[in-house]
Amino acid sequence: MGFRVLYVCTGNICRSPIAECLTRTALAAVPGVEVGSAGTRTVAGVPISAGAREVLRLLGTEAGEFVSRPLGAEMVEEADLVLTATRRHRAEVVTRVPASMGRVFTIGEFGALVRAVPEALVTRFLEVGERGRALLAEATARRGVVRVADPDVIDPIGRSGRVYRAVGRRIAAELSVPLRLLAGGTESGGDRS
Repeated sequence: MGFRVLYVCTGNICRSPIAECLTRTALAAVPGVEVGSAGTRTVAGVPISAGAREVLRLLGTEAGEFVSRPLGAEMVEEADLVLTATRRHRAEVVTRVPASMGRVFTIGEFGALVRAVPEALVTRFLEVGERGRALLAEATARRGVVRVADPDVIDPIGRSGRVYRAVGRRIAAELSVPLRLLAGGTESGGDRS
């Protein structure tokens, strides 16, 4: 059984595509992972912003032919984990699909919570779906217990390359531990044998 991750921001042309592309690259060798992204206020088919494309290049990955998608309730319903750019996006996702509340976090919140999880509680599972569900359960158990200093990732749209780079580094840093654990806790990624 696999694991589906959905990233959400406003326009689906900066923050959520950066997160999606970083995740695709990090988990490329892990079978059973599905990754997508969407925007709360966008139309379909808008290309990723030039700033986000450049940030991805600097972070060692590519955007490819990425284009925006509007957030739909079915996307949220099908996702095992929804990670949003800000608390406002998190609230909007939960408002649209109230049953999703337990599996929606901001990227910053999830990164902070997962850093408090002993790795063995997740990496002991061989299958990515089991690891993902363990990761979600452990993060949920730490909500309200682990301090999350800065849960929101700022919107770089219309801002300098420096801001885009800072946003890209922040997203990469917040996702580094969750993605490593989903990959099985190995530096090279992939399932352990």
